[in-house]
Amino acid sequence: MDGPVPRDTLLIVVGPTAVGKSDFALLACERFGGEVVSVDSMQVYRGLDRGTSKPPPGVRRRVPHHGIDLADPGEDFSLGQFERSAAGAIAAIRARGRLPVLVGGTGLYLRGLLKGVVDAPRRDEALRARLRALQDRHGPGHLHRLLRRVDPPAARGLGPADAQRIVRALEVRFAGGERLSDLIRASPFGPDRYPAVKIGLSMERGTLYRLIDERVLQFYSSGLVEEVRGLLAAGVPESSNAFKALGYREAVEHLRGAIDRERAIALTQQNTRRYAKRQWTWFRKEEGVAWFEVDPSRADRFEGPMAHAACALGRR
Repeated sequence: MDGPVPRDTLLIVVGPTAVGKSDFALLACERFGGEVVSVDSMQVYRGLDRGTSKPPPGVRRRVPHHGIDLADPGEDFSLGQFERSAAGAIAAIRARGRLPVLVGGTGLYLRGLLKGVVDAPRRDEALRARLRALQDRHGPGHLHRLLRRVDPPAARGLGPADAQRIVRALEVRFAGGERLSDLIRASPFGPDRYPAVKIGLSMERGTLYRLIDERVLQFYSSGLVEEVRGLLAAGVPESSNAFKALGYREAVEHLRGAIDRERAIALTQQNTRRYAKRQWTWFRKEEGVAWFEVDPSRADRFEGPMAHAACALGRR
C-alpha cells in the first residue's frame, strides 16, 4: 500500500488451514486493539464446534470475535448473507475505534467481501423446495444435468455433488430470468472496496501436513463423531450444507456404517491436505499479500509478519 495508511484500513490474514492464522490474528488484535471477523464458511453454523477450529469461549472473552454461530446447521448460509454480516461487523468495529482483523480460509467469502457480491435475485425458499423435491425424485445428479441445459458455463464450474451452489444457480436462472454465469461475467470486479494490509502465512509443506493430521486426530478424540450424532438426533438432515464440512461428512459416513472410524479419520486427513493445497493456490492469486513462512517450532515465528503489519498499519 503506497502513501499514508487510511484510518479505516483492515488487517487481513490468509493462508492454508492449520498454518496458525487464528493465533497470529489473536496476537495482532491484542497488539493493535483489534477484533476478529471470521472468514470461515463453516464457523457460521451453531453446533459445529469440534471440527471447525472454532475459538473457545475463553479466547472469545480475550478478544471479541464476529462471524461465528450465525446460523442453525440445518440452514444454508449464503455468500450474500456473509457479506452483509461481515460488512456490518466491520462498520461496528470501526465505530468503536478498533481495528477489524479478518482471518479465515474461505477464499470465496473474502473475495465476495472485498470485491462485492453479484447482483442476483434474493433467495426464493419455495423455488428451492421444488428444486430439492426434483432432486429427491430423480436422484443424485439430476439438478446438475438441468443446470447444464439452462446455464452450461455455470455447470462446468460446479461438481455434481455441490448441491448448494447448483440450487443457487438454478434459482437465479428461474427466478430472475438471467444466467448466473452471465451476471458474473458482467460484474465489474475492480479494486477492493476496503483498504487493507494483507498478511499471508505459509509453511513447509511436510510440516503443515503433519500438523493437519494431528489436528484431525484431535477433532475425533475430542468428540467430533459424538457431536455429529447429536446434530443428526436433533433433526439436522444429512444433506445439509453444514455436513459438507471437512470431518463432518466423513463422520456422517461413519455413523451410517459406510466406513469405520479409522477410515473416517484417514479420509478427513487426506481431504484436509487436499483442501490446504487448494487454499494455497487460491490465496497466491490474491492481490497485495505479503507472504511469510512460519516455523511452528519457534516461539518468535510471528515476529516477521507482525513487524510488517505494524509498519504497514503505521502502528510501530
